[in-house]
Amino acid sequence: MATLRNLATKYSELTEEELAWLEHLALELPLLADVALSDVVIWVPTENEDYLAVAHSRPTGYVTLFYRDIIGDFLRPDWREVVDKALETGQPAASTSPAWYEENPMRLTAYSISRRDASGAVIGPIAVATVHTSANDVQHASRIAAAFREVSTDLFGMIQTGAFPTPGGAGGQQGAPRATDGLVRVNLEGVATFVSPNTQTTFTLLGYRDEIEDQNFSEVVQEILKGQFDTNESLPLICQGKVAKRTEVFVRGHSIALRSIPVYRNGERVGGVVLTRDVSDLRQQAQELITKDATIREIHHRVKNNLQTVASLLRVQARRARSEEAKQVLGQAMRRVAAIAVVHDTLSTGLAQIVDFDVVFERVLGLAAEVASLHGTTVHPRKEGSFGELPSEYATPLALALTEVVTNAVEHGLAGREGEVFIRADRTPERLGVEVIDTGTGLPGGTVGDGLGTQIVRTLIEGELGGSISWGADSGGGTRVVIEIPLHWLAAETRPIPKVMQ
Repeated sequence: MATLRNLATKYSELTEEELAWLEHLALELPLLADVALSDVVIWVPTENEDYLAVAHSRPTGYVTLFYRDIIGDFLRPDWREVVDKALETGQPAASTSPAWYEENPMRLTAYSISRRDASGAVIGPIAVATVHTSANDVQHASRIAAAFREVSTDLFGMIQTGAFPTPGGAGGQQGAPRATDGLVRVNLEGVATFVSPNTQTTFTLLGYRDEIEDQNFSEVVQEILKGQFDTNESLPLICQGKVAKRTEVFVRGHSIALRSIPVYRNGERVGGVVLTRDVSDLRQQAQELITKDATIREIHHRVKNNLQTVASLLRVQARRARSEEAKQVLGQAMRRVAAIAVVHDTLSTGLAQIVDFDVVFERVLGLAAEVASLHGTTVHPRKEGSFGELPSEYATPLALALTEVVTNAVEHGLAGREGEVFIRADRTPERLGVEVIDTGTGLPGGTVGDGLGTQIVRTLIEGELGGSISWGADSGGGTRVVIEIPLHWLAAETRPIPKVMQ
């Protein structure tokens, strides 16, 4: 899916600072759509004097006017006059007659988007936000809808002057409250002039039985926290809408997120908006995920320990074996088990089931050095390129296969002599290519054998990873092994061609 940055970079001349500001604003679109009870779209001017939709949000629990994605569309010609006026004047512009999209009549309002630099100076307009409201809106006159749209008007007014979103705000964060979760409007004194039903219900569950409206919201929060030790000095400022911050309070087993947005008109603060949300379920899920991650890491750690124990037993058995063939077979088995243990050891240290394979491969080279010491070989490994991060289902078979290939190069190609093993990794979004080249004696008879090691490598690369592997003579006289692995798990980024809306 095309991102705001990709589309804007390709079709507009916005600066890095302007792109960053629009990305920050895009995180607030769900809030803006909710309080406007309308679809909200961000349009950027293009190089050919058109407008391109780079972000869109639909209102929660309300009918959308766009049943298909319009991101990547050019502006409809009949909307152009309103959008041009907003960009040129820096003031709101509204359609004087119903605008149409497919079969839907709508009221179209456009607001310019500006930003502020480090000194606080307003720069812009740089883009336009359009609000698309159904012409058949039946909730327009309700008290909740009126309060929400007053908040919407305030926020879009701040967007025009670069006062919203506030740098460092909580928009887009996990668990951040949305307007439909709960909304409180407070005046300059911190008195709640409007409280949504969801907020009232949440506070009733916390033990506050009175009406919140017309009460000082900071005092209401302090009332439900009475008797608790609280060190959050910013909580009163948040409850009065004086600072743009987010916090959480914990009452009676509930976690309540509070997010405040100071409201400014003509450069002066006139009050604020406090969004509320019961995030108890989210916190419980997060704790369960932490427990799950810890359990998975502990499993990997124990598997690694068990594999290392098996490898140690094989090493001891190899030392006590009487025949050289038995020692060799047991040594190979030991290294294969150790290669798998390396991956589990790496997985045991992280939260995700993804490993930095360059770190894993460094330890694989350590196994090759051990083989070299057993055969009186002096090997100089050299690596070029990066494997990058790989999921465990790729890392385990690849580590085992490369262990076989590299140790074979040392054990057979360079046996009893000094030489070099060169490993090149070539990673793209679609494939991973690996070359292993040694300066040894080359393949006996010019062809690869059909031993157990070769069969294991073929099974791992071709069977488990769906790739290909080939052995051949290198121009330097040694052996060249080429591995190609398709990376199906990584989705290719696509950029749809923008189209003119009809």
